[in-house]
Amino acid sequence: MLKKLKTITLQMIAGANIATIIIMFFLGFSDYVYPASHPYIACAGLMFPLFLLFNLLFLIFWVLFHFRGVWIPVLGFIVCYASINVYYPINKSKKVPPGAIKILSYNVESFGIDSVNADGTYPVVEYIRNSDADIVCLQEDLADEQLRNKINNRLSRYKYRDITKIGDTNGMGFYSCYPIVSKERIWYESKNNGSMAYHLKIGTDTILVINNHFENCHLTQDDRKSYKKILKGQMKKDTAKIESKKLIQRLALSGAIRCHQIDKVVEYIKAHSRESIILCGDFNDNPISYSRRMIAKELTDCYVKTANGIGLSYNRKGFYVRIDNIMCSSDWTPYNCKVDKKTKASDHYPIYCWIKKYRKL
Repeated sequence: MLKKLKTITLQMIAGANIATIIIMFFLGFSDYVYPASHPYIACAGLMFPLFLLFNLLFLIFWVLFHFRGVWIPVLGFIVCYASINVYYPINKSKKVPPGAIKILSYNVESFGIDSVNADGTYPVVEYIRNSDADIVCLQEDLADEQLRNKINNRLSRYKYRDITKIGDTNGMGFYSCYPIVSKERIWYESKNNGSMAYHLKIGTDTILVINNHFENCHLTQDDRKSYKKILKGQMKKDTAKIESKKLIQRLALSGAIRCHQIDKVVEYIKAHSRESIILCGDFNDNPISYSRRMIAKELTDCYVKTANGIGLSYNRKGFYVRIDNIMCSSDWTPYNCKVDKKTKASDHYPIYCWIKKYRKL
C-alpha cells in the first residue's frame, strides 16, 4: 500500500513538472505574439522566470528524492534553451581587444538630482565621467540650466553632444567623443517617449547610433507598492486579485502602444541596413518580449551574445527584469556587455559594452 502511494505521488509530481515545462515553453515564445492584437498574451513573458524557477526546484527534488526523474526538468531546460539563453545568457568573458570602443546606455532619471555627493557633484554624472565610455546614450536626460552647465563642465571629455527634449518628462541625451555628422528623430506617436538617430564620423567610417526610450508601463508608486505586497503575500486575496488585474491591464496597454514604436524603429533599421548601426536604450520591456525580439532580429543583442546572468537593469525591488539594451549590426563584434550595479543614483542601472569593427557590411 505504501509503495503504491509513493508511486502515485511521484507520478503526480512528474505530471506537475511536465505541465510546468509546457507552460514555460509557451511563455518563452510569447514574444512572437503581436501586442496590439493580443496584449495580455504578449506580456506573459514576465511569468517566464517564475516557471524557470519552478523547474529548477523540481530538478532539486528529483536529485534528492528520486534521481530517475531528473530527466524531466533537464529535458525542460533543453526544450526551452533558446528562451532561457535570452533571459539568462551564459558566456565566457573575453579580453577586450585594442581599438574597441565602449558604449554606455543609461536612464539617468533626471540625473538623480536628489542624490548629491559631499563635494556638490552628482553620482550619476560622476559615473558617466569615470566610465571612460566613447559613446553615451542617455534617457530621461532632463536638467535646468544651472545643472546642465555643471553636467557639461564635468563631462567636458565629450566634445560632441546633443540634448533633445521629448514631451514634458523626457530628454534624450547623447554624448560622443566622435563628431556628430547629422541627427534626426524617428517619428512615432508618443507623448513623452522617443528615438533619436545620429550619424557619427569614426575615422573614415560613418556609423549610425540610435538612442531609444520606448513607452513605459505607467505604473504609479501605489501600483508598485501593491505589486510588491502581492509578491510578499501581504495583501488579502480579493484585494490582490483586483490589484493584479489592474497591473496586468496597465502592462498590456503599454505593450500595445509600445509595439507600434518598435515597428517604426525596425522599419528605420531596415531602411538603413547597409549602414553600420549601434542601438541603445530603455526598452521598458522584459527580455522575453516582442520589443526585444523584433530589434534583435535585425541586430546582435550584445547582452545575450556576451554577458552572464539575468542582468537586472531596473533597480527598484520586486521588478526582476532587464529592460535596458545595447545592440549592434553584424559588422561589429561585442565584448563583455554588463549591467553595472555599483551605482543606484537612478532607478536604472547603467549597461555598457565594448564593440570592435572587423569588417565592412
